[in-house]
Amino acid sequence: MQTFPFLADRRRFLTQTSLGLGAAALATLLRSDGSSFLRGAEGLAGGVHFRPRAKRVILLTQSGAPSQIDLFDAKPGLKDRQGEELPASIRRGQRLTTMTANQDRKPIAASEFRFARHGESGAQISELLPYTAGIADELCIIRSLHTEAINHDPGVTCLQTGVEQPGRPSIGAWVDYALGSENADLPAYAVFVSGGQPGDQPLYSRLWGAAFMPTQYQGVRFRGDGLLYLDNPPGVARQDRSRMIEAIAALNQIASQSNGDPGIVAQTRQYEMTERMQQAAPEAFDLSQESAATLEMYGPDASQRGTYAANCLLARRLLERDVRFVQLFHRGWDHHSKLSSRIREKCQQTDQPSAALVRDLRQRGLLEDTLVVWAGEFGRTVYSQGDLQADSYGRDHHPRCFSIWLAGGGVKPGVTWGTTDDFSYNIVDGGVSIHDLQATILHCLGLDHERLTYRHQGRDFRLTDISGSAQRQLLID
Repeated sequence: MQTFPFLADRRRFLTQTSLGLGAAALATLLRSDGSSFLRGAEGLAGGVHFRPRAKRVILLTQSGAPSQIDLFDAKPGLKDRQGEELPASIRRGQRLTTMTANQDRKPIAASEFRFARHGESGAQISELLPYTAGIADELCIIRSLHTEAINHDPGVTCLQTGVEQPGRPSIGAWVDYALGSENADLPAYAVFVSGGQPGDQPLYSRLWGAAFMPTQYQGVRFRGDGLLYLDNPPGVARQDRSRMIEAIAALNQIASQSNGDPGIVAQTRQYEMTERMQQAAPEAFDLSQESAATLEMYGPDASQRGTYAANCLLARRLLERDVRFVQLFHRGWDHHSKLSSRIREKCQQTDQPSAALVRDLRQRGLLEDTLVVWAGEFGRTVYSQGDLQADSYGRDHHPRCFSIWLAGGGVKPGVTWGTTDDFSYNIVDGGVSIHDLQATILHCLGLDHERLTYRHQGRDFRLTDISGSAQRQLLID
């Protein structure tokens, strides 16, 4: 190690002594064989803590919070209490949003949709989800998820990062950091966004960001036909582009040796990934390779780029090319009014493609080691927001209990877990927190959520913050 005079400045000392680390990291990134490598996550052996059940995850995020009472948590007894005031003994002084906190009455609004039992498991599923009902025996339905967030941005931020405030890495970034990618030509973490109308809750890129981790772990958002700005500019040949990137990499290596900035290493990796994606992405996004039967299975929107159905199909194509974490955000589930018609529309957009994705993964032999998660950020209230009318009602946000489902990837199929009270307002048994869900997802991937940490500003951060446990009762032994 180089010795410094007593008066050498601290910045110079730190940068000079980091030369070896920066150069080694850059050299690893520049390997030509494209093999994956362990990135951070001290203590991991071969990238995992124990034998994983899942190699990859797809998170189907229903942004806006679907109503559990109208989809998965049947409460037939509410029909006899239609229009009655929600008992104070049920509400228990719960904090409400400003949209209903000062509402004079909280009239009970029973679901107008029929429920039936499906499959050998007998799972109760709404008539709004006939295709999902057809895969009931593949699903692990959790009716007792709960969160602390009561508004959308904190809610979806908590689902994504483990805390309500912005500034933490997303779950996909954590998985990429821990496990890396098995495909050097495509990003480890891919994101799609669909749905939504003017006035719907916005989605920000920080939701799939890496926060204080190196930017190489952030999600890459794809559009309907791939990635923006992936093609070379007019007049720039591929070989010219390659030579340009080689020159930039050489300059970056000099800069890295000079100041040890880890962002330079990440920048080099992103340049090289872009070049490789120019060849790999068009093939992965070519839906003309799909059979007519497959397109029909995903529904009438499957051939329309940018729809949820097309994104589900593209997600399957990425998963079978070993992309580690794929996330679909579908907006428009925030039904404060006109729930009857609006929830029908959302279910028509998502029901068939979601079920088709599970079926497609199963028939291709991928479901066993792919974990599929369908979830919103919280649930909806049993009482009506605004006036309760015979043909129109809405529901406010409700964090105390809501329903999601999982499939494949080591999760027990044909299971319904958790019980809520007669109003779908409080959990009676089997509560599962957002941190429990995150710990369970990591467990399926062979990761111990308490050991998967990243040191930042003198503290070891983790996805599950300071709580959570893997729900092993829901997992295959």
